[in-house]
Amino acid sequence: MEGKSYQRFPKVKIREMKDDFLKFELRDTDASMANALRRVMIAEVPTMAIDLVEIEVNSSVLNDEFIAHRLGLIPLTSDRAMSMRFSRDCDACDGDGQCEFCSVEFHLRAKCISDQTLDVTSKDLYTADHTVVPVDFSDPAADDSGDQRGIIIVKLRRGQELRLRAIARKGIGKDHAKWSPAATVTFMYEPDIRINEELMETLTPEEKRSWVESSPTKVFEFDEDTQQVYVCDAEAYTYDDEVIKKAEAMGKPGLVDITAKEDSFIFTVESTGAIKASQLVLNAIEILKQKLDAVRLSEDTEEADDQFGELGAHMRGG
Repeated sequence: MEGKSYQRFPKVKIREMKDDFLKFELRDTDASMANALRRVMIAEVPTMAIDLVEIEVNSSVLNDEFIAHRLGLIPLTSDRAMSMRFSRDCDACDGDGQCEFCSVEFHLRAKCISDQTLDVTSKDLYTADHTVVPVDFSDPAADDSGDQRGIIIVKLRRGQELRLRAIARKGIGKDHAKWSPAATVTFMYEPDIRINEELMETLTPEEKRSWVESSPTKVFEFDEDTQQVYVCDAEAYTYDDEVIKKAEAMGKPGLVDITAKEDSFIFTVESTGAIKASQLVLNAIEILKQKLDAVRLSEDTEEADDQFGELGAHMRGG
């Protein structure tokens, strides 16, 4: 029945999980919920990032604004960002954003005293709070080389110096991309592929090979021993319709039926390293629940009018 509403019980199945990568299935829900989860992961999960820079000495080739911008884009470990306060809401420092409850202070002091170029990196940022530090991208298995020293901020030659103080604050990607914990978050409909076996048997082996090779990605495979075509990787299908067009050109429309499962999605999440990819998903679900609770609460109060205007009054039956 069109417009019918019913309660759903979404299910999640983890396929692959690393510190900075997560692939999982989301089933028994619809595209609105899948996209809401994706958008929350990108734009509303809080992290820590440098937001204020006070430069004392800068004799490098880069100007102050350039260095401040580069510092802001360095990902910081943000495991406790959810429990910290936004600087604008902090009553301990009256919104100044420079107290232990809503910020972390960093210092950087570097001076080149040799003829060799000095690389100033994220590992040169020092703080007393060891829970919020620049993300370490070095490979523990690799030897200690210059490539493992962190994200380069600036390069100094003999006599050049950089001294600064920086304040990291809690924020969300909706305010600035530097606070986004996600490098990328994507989802796709899980494809449902059915080959018409009777129609496939009317093709010659050469025609079967040609049809299989028409797919830009390796979705189908032709078995030389059994002379059969089968689906080897359905998720590699990119909804390009090339195999359908090829079948029609061969005079075999209906050779394959490809549809998208409208209640099943495959997510790929890549983290910047600020928080683990698995924690990113859990935080996003928690924030989504809080937003839904806020909407339910506003249904029974006049505050809905202020938040939603005419929609708020409508939800209360006004």
